[in-house]
Amino acid sequence: MPLSVGDKLGPYEIIAPLGAGGMGEVYRAKDTRLKREVAVKVLPEAFASDSRRVARFQREAEVLAALNHPNIAQIFGVEESALVMELVDGPTLDDLIHQGAIPLEESLEIARQICEALEAAHENGIIHRDLKPANIKTKPDGTVKVLDFGLATILQPTITVATDPANSPTLTLGATQAGAVMGTAGYMSPEQAAGKPVDRRADIWAFGVVLFEMLTGQRMFRGETAALILAEVVKGDLDYGRLPSVTPVAIRHLLKRCLDRDVKMRLQAIGEARVAIAKAGKGAEPEPTEGAPFRPRFGIARWIAAAVLAVIAGALLWEVWRSKEPIERPLVRLDVDLGSEISLPSPENSPLSTVALSPDGMRLAYVASPSSGPQRLFTRRLDQSKAVELPGTNGANEPVFSPDGQWIGFSAGGKYNKISVQGGAVVPLADMPFAGASWSGDGSIITAGLPGLARMPPGGGAVTRVMELANGEFAAAFPQVLPGGNAVLFVSYAALSADKASVAVVTLADGHRKTLVPGGTSARYLPTANGAGYLVYTNKETLFAVPFDLERLQTRGTAVPMLDDVAYSAVSGGAQYDVSRSGTLVYRKGGGSSVQATASIQWLTPNIDGAAKKEPLLSKPGSYISPRLSPDGTRLAMMVMEQGTTDLLVYDLRRDTMTRLNSGGGPASLVWSPDSRYIFFGSVRSGILWTRADGGSDPLPLTGTKSNQAPLSITSDGKRLAYSEYAGRAQIWTVPMEETNGQMKTGKPEQVVTSPFTEVCAAFSPDGKWLAYCSNVTGTYEVFVQAFPDTRGRWQISNNGGTFPAWSPNGHDLLYQSRDQIMAVAYTAKGDRFVAEKPRVWLAKLGGFRVGFGTAWDLAPDGQRVAVVTPAETPGAPRQDHEVVMLLNFFDELRRRVPLAK
Repeated sequence: MPLSVGDKLGPYEIIAPLGAGGMGEVYRAKDTRLKREVAVKVLPEAFASDSRRVARFQREAEVLAALNHPNIAQIFGVEESALVMELVDGPTLDDLIHQGAIPLEESLEIARQICEALEAAHENGIIHRDLKPANIKTKPDGTVKVLDFGLATILQPTITVATDPANSPTLTLGATQAGAVMGTAGYMSPEQAAGKPVDRRADIWAFGVVLFEMLTGQRMFRGETAALILAEVVKGDLDYGRLPSVTPVAIRHLLKRCLDRDVKMRLQAIGEARVAIAKAGKGAEPEPTEGAPFRPRFGIARWIAAAVLAVIAGALLWEVWRSKEPIERPLVRLDVDLGSEISLPSPENSPLSTVALSPDGMRLAYVASPSSGPQRLFTRRLDQSKAVELPGTNGANEPVFSPDGQWIGFSAGGKYNKISVQGGAVVPLADMPFAGASWSGDGSIITAGLPGLARMPPGGGAVTRVMELANGEFAAAFPQVLPGGNAVLFVSYAALSADKASVAVVTLADGHRKTLVPGGTSARYLPTANGAGYLVYTNKETLFAVPFDLERLQTRGTAVPMLDDVAYSAVSGGAQYDVSRSGTLVYRKGGGSSVQATASIQWLTPNIDGAAKKEPLLSKPGSYISPRLSPDGTRLAMMVMEQGTTDLLVYDLRRDTMTRLNSGGGPASLVWSPDSRYIFFGSVRSGILWTRADGGSDPLPLTGTKSNQAPLSITSDGKRLAYSEYAGRAQIWTVPMEETNGQMKTGKPEQVVTSPFTEVCAAFSPDGKWLAYCSNVTGTYEVFVQAFPDTRGRWQISNNGGTFPAWSPNGHDLLYQSRDQIMAVAYTAKGDRFVAEKPRVWLAKLGGFRVGFGTAWDLAPDGQRVAVVTPAETPGAPRQDHEVVMLLNFFDELRRRVPLAK
């Protein structure tokens, strides 16, 4: 199906043709929705006319789209009989080889990146089957991209031999059938050429041919026809004498292993080739020296005894003033009790670090809850005896210092803010309900508060996106702007699970991404003077360090464990530590517990004085999120995190049985239908779904596939759903809804609250005439009520912070959470006016266990008690929550234990 410039294929507008081949025609196109250029490969007409092969193509393309690797050209999606792919500019490797032999060092670097691409694919059970120089591109920044991954598996057409025998597609029959010949003649493995079934070792053979041709600048197998080339592949001599004399012995040996015609004797895993290339290239890096400044990120601290402060301050001042020549100083560890007057936040409720060190290491910023009152931001110079509470910082989290140490950035009340280290007014910068952030040298801030990464100006204002989430990526977090401001280190999540995380880096100019450490979180770069340095990251409670080449944005050598007791969140993997550029590290000690087995669900029934009577509801420990009781009171729906995924489960209180309704949906809010037959829930990257509560049907989409929606409440007649939608900030919408022949249908959505602030947590009153919700219009979240559907009136209900409103079924009280209490407000409705009385304590101590998001409780249908997710009881004394550890001379310890490459 040839296309012309200006033609439309779905949302893609054709800009120019790029080429054509046996696997279809390729065009440069513009994605009119995401405002980016893509490559569109229109598949052959013979393929498109076969409905069975098209169906198989759809299924296989979904698998290939899951390949998310910086050296693999990403498949974005399918549009009719066309693939939409990442547009990769730059010459093909075939173009470069035509110009002559590629220098050894450059060849090995290209080969290493090809290895990483193949290794990632093979680990996912995907074989390329048509690896050749024409399917490999080199970008201007040196990044290698392997194209057409797995297309030989998908297409399987019968295609005649092209005129160029060295680049001739010879695809016949089905690839998985014995007797099939699939691939390109000059790069087929012998078993492939013989029509035998193939596996990843066919890719290893092709890799060996490609590496040989890069080093020699010549085709390895030559012939006038494809048949003659295939004969050479099967029986011809392999002339290694054509290799340059400078080719290392290890690389010659690697080529012989890759090009062994006996598949059982051939190299069995491409990762071994990557290791061999790395070893052959050792010794090329210059010896690094220390000196360049480092931008810190994570840490924690509190009120420190005067004697300890004197030791720390003196040591830190010496670090600042000492000679530029590295002086090996011993590691000094100080266990510091910050004072029983304060309480450090639970790592599970603070997935990002709650403390930070200033760049010079002389000031500590941390968030803590005093004996009374909400969590606040404190700061203290380590050469002074008293901490200072920074006013206006209620609910603060995630502190980070500016490069000059004069400002502290933090999130609170749905906004990202900054405040001077000397105190003063809080400066709101942007609506940001969740943010990990890093200051750039120009004063702007790179944040993970939006999907992907974004930049906010130094003085606040419009936030601009600098990196979109990749296909299949749940979130990006823990950003750090690297020296020079050209790249950002971050942690990529395939799901909200530390097991699904990896340390990655993105270059801001072109959006190129590279995975550095699978399974790592809370990564920081610690630089030295000559561009070399260290990458430190955590895996659970272990802190690792590995040499890192800043120029090439890649690790060097093997990671070494440095600490094994760092507090962390078992959900996000976020660790509680920070490092100053002067070489001091501060961290909180972990207890080794995991949130996966630290919570239970209990009934709490308030007495007259607000004290609670406790009864077990679900005693089995687990990571429970957003418990929701059915309107008939017989079942409890909840999200449960298990083995890196978040599942929707329903617990039957009468029969003590559990039913799993959905797996891997991701964290979400839950809403029951008024008749207790259906459950509505949000799913990561899938929008709002609905399912039968008895498990009798698979979940189905309700409002589309937007990943930024979450259901909140349904009117008592079941005809309207309130939900939140995130687009820069969360806003509340409603949509009409009806059931037709067992299917849920929705009408036109309408925005209920339109404001420049964040509105969340909506709840319809029992009669459907009022809508309670939370807004940060006052600077912190408070509960408001407005009429519905007429939205002209609005009344503030809470006066000291409020979230998660819930209406009592008797129609006389509105409940909400304020810190660790549940408050109740009696009200009367007079026409179009809502008259609320003074809030009173309904439950004095909730004790809920929030896992970084969602709520921990739900009101029972009788309005007399609540179901609460609470910490599971563990034997022994409770762990102290006001201690930190400070390590002086940490950089010296790094040099001793993790030598930089020579």
